[in-house]
Amino acid sequence: MSSFATPTPLEWREAAQKALKDRPLESLLHLDADQLVTRPLYAGATGVQPVFAPRPSDAEGRAWDLRTSVEGDDAEAVNAAILTDLQEGAASVLISGGVLADAATLGRALDGVALELAPVALDAGFAGVEAAEALAVVAKGSPRAMLRFHLDPISAFAEAGGSPRGIDDDLGAAADAAVRHAGVYPDASLFLASGRVAHEAGGSAAQELAFAASGAVAYVKAAVAAGLSVEAALKGVVVGLSVDQEYFDSLAKVRAMRLIWANLSRAFGGQTPAVIEARSSRRMLSARDPWPNLLRLTAAGFAGAVGGADVVVLDGFTRASGRPDAFARRQARNMQLVLMEEANLGRVDDPAAGSWYLDARTHDLALAGWAEFQAIEAEGGLVEALKGGVIQPRIARARQVREAALSQGAAQIVGVTKYVDAEVRAAPVEGAEVAAASVQLVCEPLAPIRFAASFEEAGQ
Repeated sequence: MSSFATPTPLEWREAAQKALKDRPLESLLHLDADQLVTRPLYAGATGVQPVFAPRPSDAEGRAWDLRTSVEGDDAEAVNAAILTDLQEGAASVLISGGVLADAATLGRALDGVALELAPVALDAGFAGVEAAEALAVVAKGSPRAMLRFHLDPISAFAEAGGSPRGIDDDLGAAADAAVRHAGVYPDASLFLASGRVAHEAGGSAAQELAFAASGAVAYVKAAVAAGLSVEAALKGVVVGLSVDQEYFDSLAKVRAMRLIWANLSRAFGGQTPAVIEARSSRRMLSARDPWPNLLRLTAAGFAGAVGGADVVVLDGFTRASGRPDAFARRQARNMQLVLMEEANLGRVDDPAAGSWYLDARTHDLALAGWAEFQAIEAEGGLVEALKGGVIQPRIARARQVREAALSQGAAQIVGVTKYVDAEVRAAPVEGAEVAAASVQLVCEPLAPIRFAASFEEAGQ
């Protein structure tokens, strides 16, 4: 059996210079929005540090928790959607919309759902405390109920630029609610320390990591001040990240978060492993032609699975136009089933480990995210940094880098800037997105964007 020769870095360099002709070798270097360099070649000689960042558990015999997103105002319709998802392969559900208004409505939406078997997570924004109370009532005090309260007033504050009650009051109320529910539901998670608001506003990977890490610190401190132990507070935090079609960066970001969390946990005197919920990016979606979103969402699901997220949530491919209908929700669910049960992506603890490039990228993002986190904490924490306008201009600069790459043709959006379908097939939605709550501004909001939007508007 013949074997292939392994070229040395010098031999590769000589071959690359020959292929590039008049272009310098440095033209192969890529600089991202975090000012991190991606090199054309990685090897042991480049000093890459090995990284091992597996997910800590197998989610009840499956590689990760396949979570579906159901949004709605009609309890019976939401209930039908939830039961269908759970019967057809989902392990848990993320609920948003008017059904979170009170315990009676939420109870009808969850009729027939065994909360001891299927985790139920909330996405309630400013109404997080009230929604958590409703879910706690529905669970009827069952100590084995797997509730995911996902209290996250900081993200709602950052996106809106203010808070109806004031962010300090919101944070205190969330901490009090966490203490109250933790005593009844020991298997529940309490807070969602999410960096998604930074991502959806156009932020870089390091900025998203830092936002999530600083949010986690704020929630742990608030919970401890309200009466929880440090161990219970750390255990009660789920970290939220976005994953998009740039799957190498997305999966490296998830792995980097485990390294950052390990530092945070040690700083609090604990050794609690990170629990990471990866949701598909909305800023990557196209509205005029939604069908290429199926490819983008599949890539995002791949990134979450291979990156080692504990939970993966994929949006419907029509999300950019409104609430996904039953067909779009089925596609989102089945994408994960194919990745899990046919592609077998979860059969290896940390598939990215051992790749010189991915280990280097993970390490670089962890260092950059930690540096951004330290800058936020030096301003007094996440809330103070938002109020002081420290974070917003940095995210704006990262967004501008991406927008410039798209406008100059250095980056492309399939179906929007390249391979545009002149005759798009319509894809229905169930309804329009709910308008954001109106608040008195106390800081510049981190409003969500879609990179395809400006090109779609120009093409109309």
